[in-house]
Amino acid sequence: MSKNENKVQFNLNNVAYALLTQENGAVNWGVPVMIPGAVTLTMDPQGDVTPFYADGIVYYQSVANSGYSGSLEMARYPERMLKDIWGYIENETDHVITENANAEPKPFALLYQIDGDTDNQLYCLYNCTGTRPGIGGTTNTNTKEPQTQSSNISAAALEDGRVLARTTSKTPDEVRKAWYTKVYEGEAAA
Repeated sequence: MSKNENKVQFNLNNVAYALLTQENGAVNWGVPVMIPGAVTLTMDPQGDVTPFYADGIVYYQSVANSGYSGSLEMARYPERMLKDIWGYIENETDHVITENANAEPKPFALLYQIDGDTDNQLYCLYNCTGTRPGIGGTTNTNTKEPQTQSSNISAAALEDGRVLARTTSKTPDEVRKAWYTKVYEGEAAA
């Protein structure tokens, strides 16, 4: 357990997803699956500030927390994730995977680590959906530079209000060590 809070953060790594299922009001996640090759994750908060005017001033302001949206750039999205999340189907004979426009993307938790000057921070976005990763390529010239793939990710609140969990400098080692064995449940938001 770290005693000092990070002053800066850098280096996205240890990205994983865990399939989300909801049945009869119960929320469950599958075992997290590591997805190597994290390049960038940019998640912006969603929601508006709504002022209420009375007595000629802003009398009250409400803030809506609508989760986050952004982009996850990977070196390459693995075939297992294409099948698990976006419903690609692998032919059992020739092992070609096929995308089907009628397949509905499955929700998932997104787990990841961002390193800091003192310690790493572990994150969990509980209820994510993502667009299919883009396809692209470029010809090699006198250098060979890897091409990346991106997916637009949206993280919404669960019914109990949870959107995101993050470790702190006081998080016990046993919580950190278990981060990628199952989705951290903790306490629901008040």
